[in-house]
Amino acid sequence: MRWKHKPWLRSPGCFMAVLFAVALYCPVVSGETQDAPKKDLPPRAISISPEYTGVVVPRGDDVDIDLLVTNGGRRDENVDLRLAAVPDGWKARIKTYSFGVTGVHVKSDSGKNLTLWAEPSKDVGPGSYTFVVQGQTEDGQLTSTGQVVVTVEEKEGKKRPEGIQLVTSYPVLTGPTDAKFEFSVEVENKLDKDGIFNLAAEAPENWTVNFKPAYEDKFISSLRLKAGQSQTMAVEVTPNPRAEPGTYPVWVKISSPQTEGKVELTVTLTGTFKIDAGTATGLLSLSAVKGEPALLSFYVKNTGSAPLNNVKFLSFQPENWKVTFDPESVDTLAPQELKQVEVSITPAGQALVGDYSVGLRVEAGSPPKADKTIELRVSVTASATWGWIGIGLIVCVMAGLVFLFARLGRR
Repeated sequence: MRWKHKPWLRSPGCFMAVLFAVALYCPVVSGETQDAPKKDLPPRAISISPEYTGVVVPRGDDVDIDLLVTNGGRRDENVDLRLAAVPDGWKARIKTYSFGVTGVHVKSDSGKNLTLWAEPSKDVGPGSYTFVVQGQTEDGQLTSTGQVVVTVEEKEGKKRPEGIQLVTSYPVLTGPTDAKFEFSVEVENKLDKDGIFNLAAEAPENWTVNFKPAYEDKFISSLRLKAGQSQTMAVEVTPNPRAEPGTYPVWVKISSPQTEGKVELTVTLTGTFKIDAGTATGLLSLSAVKGEPALLSFYVKNTGSAPLNNVKFLSFQPENWKVTFDPESVDTLAPQELKQVEVSITPAGQALVGDYSVGLRVEAGSPPKADKTIELRVSVTASATWGWIGIGLIVCVMAGLVFLFARLGRR
């Protein structure tokens, strides 16, 4: 069919009407295509399915099992959840990551993952325990039930811990001798009654150990804990300032008339990193002639208890000045070892006569573990050659004047 046989199609108004009708028709067709797969689903269907219907756990352990709530129908559902059966001696709930769940909204042809959590009391012994989870739609028309059987077995050669328990996540700390080491220790009362627990420590001679509540500065010597309660405390360890580098154990003990417990903490000392620098006489001044090098001798000493590696020398001087060191660096400086260093300072040739400041810095380690800066006062003078030239000129002028006066006097 040609356009000339349908003259009404040539009208702009008719053409836009056709396009509008096509646009209205397309979404309908598309929606029918998208909804077509749901025609194969039943009108309504829900299912409560534990990932594992039977598990075996040691006595005293908690249970966490994934729980899948599925909506297999064509409409969205609100599903109410409850534990229809919980064995005696157990605490259980349906939960997500951080809170309990009593109901869940599930869209059509999809599912939601939850968790069945169960905790036994200390009296729960070996045997099989059945948990029943029930789901029901909001209108009560559909119900589904899931079941989990937990088999508890006795731990061979190992009993559930009782009494008082101390646990630390970081039992070993490393640092210099002059540092303070703070450990975080969790104390748990596993007794079936409240108690007051005394704190004590065994440490090397002349070491100091203090106990503090977490995030507080006050010192304590005991803890009051309810039955089953746990509390975190800080253990502050201060080494003997003269302690040699090495590894040192520190035992923390907690006790009551009914029980006691202890935990070992370890402090690894790397020694102290300290360095000193200066001149033998203590004077920090120097005279120099502009443009000419002036020499100064100074010492560096390792005053710490750990070796210092990669000892290097830096300088801070006015513009166009030159400063050099001999030696330029020291590979290793043992504790209490002293090294002599020669420094050459050359003022700029255009420097004015006067006093200037030059800084000498010593750094050990990379990044620096110890450093020392000394500041020198450098007095710059003119060259003696120019002084003699000046004196010579003065003498020549005076001699000329004497000669002139003597000759004029004869006349």
